[in-house]
Amino acid sequence: MLLNKAFLGALLAMGTVTALPSPDAEPVDLEDRSILHHCGKHASWDHAKSECVCHDSGKVYTKKHHKCKCPKGEKWHHIEKKVIDLRTGVLCHQLKEELGDQISFPDTKSYNATLASYWSKQESALHPTCVLKPSTSHDVAAALKILSNHNDCKFSIKGHGHAPAAGFANSNGGVTIDMTTLSSVSLNKKSTIASIGAGAKWLDVYQHLNDSGVQVAGGRNGNVGVGGLLLGGGISHFTTKVGWACDRVINYEAVLVNGTLVNASKEENSTLFLALKGGGNNFGVVTRFDVETFPQGDISTTSISYDIAERYKVFQAFTDLIDSSTYDPAASLVTSLLYSSASKAWSLSASAVYTKPVSQPKIFKELSDIPHAKLVNNITTLAEFANEKDTPPLNWLFGTVTLKPSAQNMQHMFEILNKTIYSFNPQDGVTWSIAFEPLVAVMLKGSKHTNVLGLQSAHDGYIVLISALWPNSAVNSKVEETARKVLSVWEEDARAKGLLQKFQYLNYAAPYQRPLESYGDDELEFLKSVSKKYDPAQILQRRVGGFKL
Repeated sequence: MLLNKAFLGALLAMGTVTALPSPDAEPVDLEDRSILHHCGKHASWDHAKSECVCHDSGKVYTKKHHKCKCPKGEKWHHIEKKVIDLRTGVLCHQLKEELGDQISFPDTKSYNATLASYWSKQESALHPTCVLKPSTSHDVAAALKILSNHNDCKFSIKGHGHAPAAGFANSNGGVTIDMTTLSSVSLNKKSTIASIGAGAKWLDVYQHLNDSGVQVAGGRNGNVGVGGLLLGGGISHFTTKVGWACDRVINYEAVLVNGTLVNASKEENSTLFLALKGGGNNFGVVTRFDVETFPQGDISTTSISYDIAERYKVFQAFTDLIDSSTYDPAASLVTSLLYSSASKAWSLSASAVYTKPVSQPKIFKELSDIPHAKLVNNITTLAEFANEKDTPPLNWLFGTVTLKPSAQNMQHMFEILNKTIYSFNPQDGVTWSIAFEPLVAVMLKGSKHTNVLGLQSAHDGYIVLISALWPNSAVNSKVEETARKVLSVWEEDARAKGLLQKFQYLNYAAPYQRPLESYGDDELEFLKSVSKKYDPAQILQRRVGGFKL
């Protein structure tokens, strides 16, 4: 049987707390004094040793069992040998009472599946007290009503777990809301609006729309989640044609932190509507996006591999291409460098998409004329091209900088990076990736709606994503320190040359970066005002991970 709500409420309010049973066990017998431990401050009862253990210094208190007192709201987990927050356990049982099998606990199939679905080992290494997989937006509302009534419980909102930083979409000892069960995709009768569950991935969307003659602007990798990409702005293959992916959202269904289900559009909750266009997870939990479609057929894809010796020619061709006066809005391009510490080998490539079925588009001619090892051109569908293989779970990091065009500076960035990482080979190796992506002013002209990204007066330029992946968690801090050093030198060098742009793309930013501040003072103040309006207690600022205001 499950714990009843009255008992749970009383238990939560007690100064003395009790070790909770498993969700399917019988309720705790309050007369069983052997499980009411009273350890002194900063100490907990260790069942295995039958003594109190001080958390801070490891000092042991050899007091009798019935006189040991745990700090309020904590208990000693005798299997994991650590103090856990008992109040979160109480809340998880309250959620279980309300939502039944949508709540899962450690060592169950559903719980383990959520942990296994994160892209980074940093996120999957965290262990929430329980996981919610809601069936409807009303389930999310019910959960938030419970969570918002208790000030100390951390909780997280997870889509497809692409953000690598620990704590951004998972909560160690807290509650994780796994939105992937809200993954429906539907198209209205006129094929003008796609309604997409926040837990869908982009491949689901593209495949659903594949035979309809229309598509939406979304992630280039089909395994990326819908929710995270849209709330961070969203770069797509169609950005220069239709604007940022968030610009195409005409309505958000969202649950406010107090459990109220609302819609946000130009006509209803208009400030919330604008704030969600790049403002991240700071205003509520979005459960559905209604997105404008556009006519779209097959696309042309071109993949070119080069010897690293050709890098300056490739950098020059990339720089020549990102010029608003000549840029073709059907073009999408990523130029990438890849380095393996194990083999000490660089590779260089260009992945070009033309959103019309044109073989070998002229805009990419300068790139294709450079001597190359391999060139592959295909006419295919968006769904087929986005259907990439999942990356096996590894440690990941992201970081970003936005710069004005300069082939010479791209060459200098390569030299800085090569000098820094060439002799850095941690145990089990690390693979580095640097992607250069156009950010041309013509992208702003494609925006039918406004957003909060602060790019109205931006110059032509490019976004740089530095990422790394490695298997050995023991070297995490060394890899992260190295990446941070590279980014810092890049920024200082670009600032001195007048090439640094303030914008930081939220979906590429490192956890220590401040992408929301990079939007500008006015945009940040607007976002803060919307946050205070829709979350007066600032629960999402204090208790949920991600980039905060």
